[in-house]
Amino acid sequence: MIRDRSILVTGGAGFIGSHLVDRLIELNRVTVLDNFSSGKRELLEDHLNRPNFTLIEADLMNPPATEAALEGIDLVFHLAANPDVKVGATDTKTHLNQNVVATYNLLEAMRKKGVRKIAFASTSTVYGEARIVPTPEDYGPLLPISLYGASKLASEALISAFCGTFSMRSWIFRFANIVGERGTHGVIVDFIKKLEMDGSQLEILGSGRQRKSYLLVDDCVDAMIFAIAHSTDRVNVFNVGSNDSVDVTEIADVVVEKMNLSGVKYRYTGGIEGRGWRGDVKTMLLSTEAMENLGWRPRRTSREAIEAAAEALLRR
Repeated sequence: MIRDRSILVTGGAGFIGSHLVDRLIELNRVTVLDNFSSGKRELLEDHLNRPNFTLIEADLMNPPATEAALEGIDLVFHLAANPDVKVGATDTKTHLNQNVVATYNLLEAMRKKGVRKIAFASTSTVYGEARIVPTPEDYGPLLPISLYGASKLASEALISAFCGTFSMRSWIFRFANIVGERGTHGVIVDFIKKLEMDGSQLEILGSGRQRKSYLLVDDCVDAMIFAIAHSTDRVNVFNVGSNDSVDVTEIADVVVEKMNLSGVKYRYTGGIEGRGWRGDVKTMLLSTEAMENLGWRPRRTSREAIEAAAEALLRR
């Protein structure tokens, strides 16, 4: 439980961020900083007139605005980032600027303003193609194969260094694939858009056998809040995901079923060595033992998360 804090959520108008704000606002004072490059103001509409909520439209690439947003803040949830893994194959600067430099700017602003606690949304892609599956937090060496994964790993390193040098405390969460209501990208969103345009066929990137772990966004938010309340190391690193995995073809089957379609023909692109795109990790399953030792467990399997997410996205 987190209560009676003054909290800044960067990227709070985004998919995971807005769900986190919904949870935090009941017991805390919450400030959202978002540049609305992908976030949506309407996701925060229910909070705009609340006395314990502040919305700041600004960019982490603007240090003075970032410092101003930190005034009176006790804890930062840093979710602002460019989450599109595929973009790194064609634009090599986006993740450097929006993820790494933005994180440095935030940490430097925190140092100047005396804000000592940060929770960071990292990713399973920092592990690259791990040889140990399920993959634990102490796996190494960490060799990401996407620029997105590299940017998140670099951000983790900056956070760790600031904690060691300036007596900060951090919680680093390496997420599996987070899905659910308000999702804006990812395989479920992609499949729904394609099938809404043509319900007779579906293009599936890669071989369709890419197998990964999926977690519903509600469980993700629960995990972050639970870990912060129950762990006190200077740098706390946790995997957050489900305990099983599904492949892309099974996800396609779920989406087709939820859209009440039949006779859909699947067309696989084959990709690069079966990947959906350059930098796509073909197999991912995280060990969640560290979170479970704290007392948190995912409430749904990967398939159950996919089913719930598809239903939510189709209600939009």
